[in-house]
Amino acid sequence: MNPNFIVVDANIAFKALAAGRGDLRDRLGPTTGLQLFAPKFLFVELFKLKEQIAKAGRISEDDLLEALHALVNRLDFVNEATIPAGTWMEAYRLCKDVDEKDTPYVALALHLDGRLWTDDGELVRGLEARGFHAFYGPG
Repeated sequence: MNPNFIVVDANIAFKALAAGRGDLRDRLGPTTGLQLFAPKFLFVELFKLKEQIAKAGRISEDDLLEALHALVNRLDFVNEATIPAGTWMEAYRLCKDVDEKDTPYVALALHLDGRLWTDDGELVRGLEARGFHAFYGPG
């Protein structure tokens, strides 16, 4: 496992943006050497939901766009098509009875042999029950 490869899921990205912190600096603390990844579709989701994120975080559109710019520059987006079919199948098996929408994040974590960063407790419990334990949580 590469402990420095961290896959950021949507709830982490949305919370960072709603707080106006696209760089995730406050969440990461002094940790250095981490590489943050996300599946490419997160990029589309962020733009699609930007008005809802701004409203939820009570931040201006300009502040949201600035945070979004910082976040996009901090993440390495990976094309989902580069993930092997067998990895997708394993990720789906892990996620299907928990939350299928998280399959791309789990697939990317498996593909990179990295760790998943999520604040979704139900997802964590479900994945752990199925044998997936590669999670990241800033200390």
